[in-house]
Amino acid sequence: MLVLVSAPTDLGLRPPQRGSVPGASKAPEALREAGLFELLLADGAREAGAIIPGRYVDDDATRAPGHVRNEAALVEHAHRLADRVGTILDAGDAPIVVGGDCSVLVGIGVALARRGGCGLVHLDGHTDFRHPGNSAACASVAGEDLAAAVGLHWPAISDIDGLAPYFAPGRTAHLGHRDDDEYAVEARDLLGSAISAREIRGTAPATIAARIRAVAGTGYWLQLDVDILDPSVMPAVDSPDPGGLDADELSALLRELATQAIGVSLTVFDPDLDPDGRYARMLADLLAAPLTTLGSALG
Repeated sequence: MLVLVSAPTDLGLRPPQRGSVPGASKAPEALREAGLFELLLADGAREAGAIIPGRYVDDDATRAPGHVRNEAALVEHAHRLADRVGTILDAGDAPIVVGGDCSVLVGIGVALARRGGCGLVHLDGHTDFRHPGNSAACASVAGEDLAAAVGLHWPAISDIDGLAPYFAPGRTAHLGHRDDDEYAVEARDLLGSAISAREIRGTAPATIAARIRAVAGTGYWLQLDVDILDPSVMPAVDSPDPGGLDADELSALLRELATQAIGVSLTVFDPDLDPDGRYARMLADLLAAPLTTLGSALG
């Protein structure tokens, strides 16, 4: 059974302006209003509540070196999300975690590492591979979640409960970054696979999926950051960059990947940048059909 969990967090994002709060935490309810939850519930899914985060604080002026923004609240949220995801998996169900920003991957990683680990398929318009070893600007886990997930961040984020790495680098595949991503070379060297948006567009989805399964195996976690889409299709994200996929390309890729995933997380849609709801409705229409096939090939 598909199980919906809302994770309305902004804790891993930088503030859009000094002293302000990002809008990604509003995404679960905006996507509900747009019909995504209704479509999935009609197909037999159930809801398992929301994991409410601690208060977002723009702590740039007070945060000590060696810490990410909202660190304590982020780790506490990760623990509670890990507990909820673990309970769903233990029941033999498939979680759909609707974020929020992509720092939710930390809590999901903790849940999966507790269970012995699995592969990770990371769809994102950026590699999210910034970490203390390649940047002095580490602060926002939403731009560092993949590095944290494979054990490259500060231990407070990447080694919660001594579980690092949450996902083995060799069983991790990233897809969707732009050609000018500054961390792409390192990601390609360290991960099992790193495939750019341009490479995806030039390759049949079934071929891409076969390459991914050769790395991640089956029964992997699927993380989808909607900024994998081109800004002409999805501008309502915090870091829109040209060169992304169109809706048909992403839909085809998800149809190939969802059937062998044990769960999925959806992140970084910002309703503050979608005042009339048109992009939320587009996402609901694009995502509902692939998500209903989640895990269907796993037996």
